[in-house]
Amino acid sequence: MSGRQHRETEIARRIRAKGLAAGRTSSQIADEIHEACASQFSTSRIKAHRLAHGIALADVIEQVRALFDRDQKPAPGIGETLLSAYESGLKRPGPEYLHYLCTVYRVEPSALGFDAPCICGHGHRLPGTIGGENTRPPLTLAERDLVLHPMVIDPETEEDENILRRTLLNLLNTDTNLSEQLDGPVLGACEGIRRRMDETLVSGTVSAQMLDQWEETTVSFGRQYTTTAPLRLLCDVLLELSAVRTAMSRRQPIDLTERLCRMAAQLSGLSGMILINLGDHRLARAFFRTGRVAADETGDRALRAWICARESLVPLYFGDAREALHLAKKSRDLAGSTPCVAQAMAPVVEARALAMLSGTDSKKEVVDQAKRALARARNAFTHMQEEDKEDLAFGYTEKQLYFYQGDVLTKLGQTLEAEVVLDQALSAYEDHILDQTLIRLDQAQCRLIDGDVAEAVAVATKALHLVSNEYMTDFIVRPATALEQAIVAQDPNAPGLAEFRAALRRPKAQLKGSGA
Repeated sequence: MSGRQHRETEIARRIRAKGLAAGRTSSQIADEIHEACASQFSTSRIKAHRLAHGIALADVIEQVRALFDRDQKPAPGIGETLLSAYESGLKRPGPEYLHYLCTVYRVEPSALGFDAPCICGHGHRLPGTIGGENTRPPLTLAERDLVLHPMVIDPETEEDENILRRTLLNLLNTDTNLSEQLDGPVLGACEGIRRRMDETLVSGTVSAQMLDQWEETTVSFGRQYTTTAPLRLLCDVLLELSAVRTAMSRRQPIDLTERLCRMAAQLSGLSGMILINLGDHRLARAFFRTGRVAADETGDRALRAWICARESLVPLYFGDAREALHLAKKSRDLAGSTPCVAQAMAPVVEARALAMLSGTDSKKEVVDQAKRALARARNAFTHMQEEDKEDLAFGYTEKQLYFYQGDVLTKLGQTLEAEVVLDQALSAYEDHILDQTLIRLDQAQCRLIDGDVAEAVAVATKALHLVSNEYMTDFIVRPATALEQAIVAQDPNAPGLAEFRAALRRPKAQLKGSGA
């Protein structure tokens, strides 16, 4: 137990002792603990009730299991990690677990900090009877269906979620420079959630309010895409995807199914994007495939085209420009004449793939072809909806257009035009260090193409010194390594090359995941 937790427990113990001596109920004591500890320790209401009872997490778990056994239900998958996530606000109990937690503490959901009626329709102050003070409206048909056929989370799903929660808690609680690379258990949990989503999509109720919350959360994840370290964001996104999958495992009305499939497509696509940043192209492609299946269920051309355009970045970043070109054209075909994000994004990927295939010694027809693709992208961008122009994950922004246009011109060897566009992109990305680094590496490439090797090394070295360890993922290391090889090919004894190499090859044990 940390010093902070020890102080919280000591304060709660004193309040409980005084409350019991004064004849107060556990519920009243919990209110006093919450009032005393919330501001200092962020103590949630549900945790205050456990502290008011003077019991540990394990005691609550055993009581919940005993209640499941009493009701002749299979043993629940709830464990101390999950209950801790409820108490810290990282996770919200499902209807069934909330019911049993209310039964343990003999209070209503609102007393535990959850604004929702219990699925049992009974008061919990006197378990099993109708609460005399219960003014709750009658259960809806959907809520009654949950009572008769509660959603059961299978053990594999629960274990995968617990792995991601443990990873997330480590990311939140550690004060050290902990290595947070993808390891076997985390990769297995990612793959397990994605696979079960596939299974659910091919087999087929939640409230409209819950769907609204999930959709808002999905949009929020998109806003965090460039500002949150990717492994942290990946855990959040996959936990949400798992919750959506659980809802989809039950037959839903057509309109709700379409909304769930849309969220599944967006969350799967966002997972693929994050995994690109983390350097796992195999798992990224798998999530994009899952996203395609979900998007196909919606019949939304724009969404299907967006998934395909995002997927095209995997071969683009990992060395298969021909496949990237194929997927970009497929995305453009899927979009058709529908004004959407993919109409601007796909031509840019086409131009970048063409530039990669041709190299810097580009023939005039290849340069013209790539520039025509960029012109199509700029034209499509002007017809996009304004909200899509502000969304870095699910939309396409003007600064992204500058960035990729500069990258294309650099790879085509058009250094004069590239320098102008890259300067514009750099000023637009002043708050996003990862993208700044990629832009500066392109600027170094321009200097190298123009024959100024020393300046290229200086610009590249400065770029790597400005980026902290947590952003030094394969996403940055790969282009920096390619630049190093190009520098060595021109001048293996270039001034400052040793310092550049030292910045590039930082000890792997100190690196952390990043977001882009």
